[in-house]
Amino acid sequence: MNELEKNIALLFEVNANELKTISSYFRPIHLNKGEYFFKENGYSNQMGFVESGILREWVNLPDKEVTKWIATPGYFITDLSSFLFEKPSKSALQALTECKIQVISKEDYNNMGKTIPSWNAIEKLFMAKCFSTMGDRILTYISLSAEERYNQLWDANKELFNQVPLQYLASMLGMTPETFSRLRKKSISNS
Repeated sequence: MNELEKNIALLFEVNANELKTISSYFRPIHLNKGEYFFKENGYSNQMGFVESGILREWVNLPDKEVTKWIATPGYFITDLSSFLFEKPSKSALQALTECKIQVISKEDYNNMGKTIPSWNAIEKLFMAKCFSTMGDRILTYISLSAEERYNQLWDANKELFNQVPLQYLASMLGMTPETFSRLRKKSISNS
């Protein structure tokens, strides 16, 4: 069982045949550091599963660039609004390192319902998990202090602190690089 299949099996109740069928729709791609999975104002006509590497989703605001998310192995990636509703993407997703990604096209995604009888239930659960993750993330931003957000990321994904430029992590956590640096120094001194 490959990593994509392991993650699908963990997320959804699918039998072995459904798992193999879903997996068969994906194809591998490689992104070099700096390449885009999708660009701002473009269209995300594919969904990917990160096997290796790190990607950064970011958006340009009038006065700054904001990191929305850092995608690491084990995550699905796309711009849901663009992928599902064919709207231009408001953000860009760019490789911070060399990446291996399993990709499914919009057309193949839409065709899965023809070959997998339980696809509607699987898709509904997938979308519910996506929205639940977004809801949890919003709650984190409005209910936790900067230090609590920093500590939560540190506890969940320490290796990012050595692999991703710290200004991107600060932006993703909704804080200035100066605040992030202060919290980092405090964390190091308490270790």
